[in-house]
Amino acid sequence: MSRRIKILRIILLLSFLTIIGKLFFWQVIDSERLKTLANLQYQISREIPADRGKIYSSDNFPLVLNNKNYLVYVNPQILKIPLADLAKALKPFLKDSEINPDKSLDKKVQWMPLMKNLTEEEKKQIEELKIEGLGFEESKIRFYPESSMSAQLLGFVGENAESGRKGYFGLEGYYENELKGKNGLRSFNQDALGRPIPFLENIEEKSIPGRDLYLNIDRSIQYSAEKHLKEGLAKYGASSGSIIIMNPKNGAIVAMACLPSFDPRKYSKEDPELYKNPLISSVFEPGSIFKVIVMASAIDVGAIKTTDKCPLCSGPRSISNYLIKTWNEKYYPNSTIEDIIVHSDNVGMVYVAEKLGTEKFYESLKKFGFGEFTKVDLQGEINAGLKDKKNWQEIDLATASFGQGIAVTPIQILTAISAIASKGEVYQPQVVGKIFDSKQIIPIKPIKKANPISRTTAEVMTEMLVQAVEKGEAKWAKPKGYKIAGKTGTAQIPIKGHYDPEKTIASFVGFAPANDPKFSMLVILNEPKTSSWGSETAAPLWFEIAADIFRIWKIAPVY
Repeated sequence: MSRRIKILRIILLLSFLTIIGKLFFWQVIDSERLKTLANLQYQISREIPADRGKIYSSDNFPLVLNNKNYLVYVNPQILKIPLADLAKALKPFLKDSEINPDKSLDKKVQWMPLMKNLTEEEKKQIEELKIEGLGFEESKIRFYPESSMSAQLLGFVGENAESGRKGYFGLEGYYENELKGKNGLRSFNQDALGRPIPFLENIEEKSIPGRDLYLNIDRSIQYSAEKHLKEGLAKYGASSGSIIIMNPKNGAIVAMACLPSFDPRKYSKEDPELYKNPLISSVFEPGSIFKVIVMASAIDVGAIKTTDKCPLCSGPRSISNYLIKTWNEKYYPNSTIEDIIVHSDNVGMVYVAEKLGTEKFYESLKKFGFGEFTKVDLQGEINAGLKDKKNWQEIDLATASFGQGIAVTPIQILTAISAIASKGEVYQPQVVGKIFDSKQIIPIKPIKKANPISRTTAEVMTEMLVQAVEKGEAKWAKPKGYKIAGKTGTAQIPIKGHYDPEKTIASFVGFAPANDPKFSMLVILNEPKTSSWGSETAAPLWFEIAADIFRIWKIAPVY
């Protein structure tokens, strides 16, 4: 009997020691881990989204703001009604997600999202339903006071793979790091039912708002560009079009309009192809507006003189089995250099390019910035690149002289031609004028990139372009009393190894006032149906917008 008692005592002692050891392990050795687990069970953290930076035009008018927005969630441990009844009650508010009434709720979780992007009014209406277990989280969504104005320029804010908000395309994408700010964090204690415990300390790390952008965009001119572009597409039957206006003396982008456009508030329902800004994200063969670059290059290196006359302009030219003609099949023997620009003479431009030579032609293109990014502060810019000069044939030099067989982006061509308006200087195009936060204002200074031509060459080319306007096919549309330098362009569209026989890209590029340029502008119309010529479509549209700029900026006529 005593032996059995001894064994029982030993078992009890061992059990007691095991319990003591386990308690010692829990309370001393493993205490920190268990404390953390306990805190995680009763402590909950919520991210505090930072207010995204706002975007303003140059006159401080808001183009992009933030509106209050709510996410509604349910705590399945508190919800007292069936999911089917909840779905029925919330049906009028369902937008971005659906509640499946046949799905059972996971009672192990305390937070399950139901709907997002609710307005303040919708939140109040749901609160009035007094459904126990529902809660709300406040956030901000982008609000556009000007609706879809400048959509491709601005970009949009969408959801990324981690369900966070992120800027895409345009300014929203390029300046994501400045605009997004830094999210905060709020931690608080809750009971077993997920209800906050009063009187216990809440820990909060405040969010830091994103920086605001102040653009070089002039809202009145932006409105004019979009208005006239919309009217121009309808009037000329074009499939699409784009306009970019720049201050040639510092590279500041004054306006940028593209149609068709999209609604950034409903980006997920729009055609993703419309997100791209064709002024920076698409290439085209520029046609006759490229003649300005070729002529300026030839004059600057001394390949031709303004007093020269073309000895090969009396008829078509045959080069490598290709017959090169003028656009209207009219020929001007012994044309002057100015005549070649005024008449937009393809044959004359071939003569100029031959005098320049492939090596210097290629070097000049590089000086003007072709073959590289302009580095405009917008997400989505592409670089058309230049074919290796070792691969240039005689026909390549000939066709490139009048803007065919060479691809550029619209912003590249306007930046290059703006060098003539700025007396030979190329500036990096810039949309943002300054960045602002609560502590400082950061001005964005102009960036001079190159001097592709001399001041003298720029002045000579300016006068040629003035004559091209005064004597050109579109002179009837020019605003009276103003000296404007410009050039029309009509380019064929390459398709499957050849050019479309009917469709063209019509364009006009220029600057004004010619003696002291305040702006340079490029207008492009794709596939106009009323006329294929830039002089009858893009040029009149350019002059209409220019007239508005003269009025808005109070630029007085000179004659």
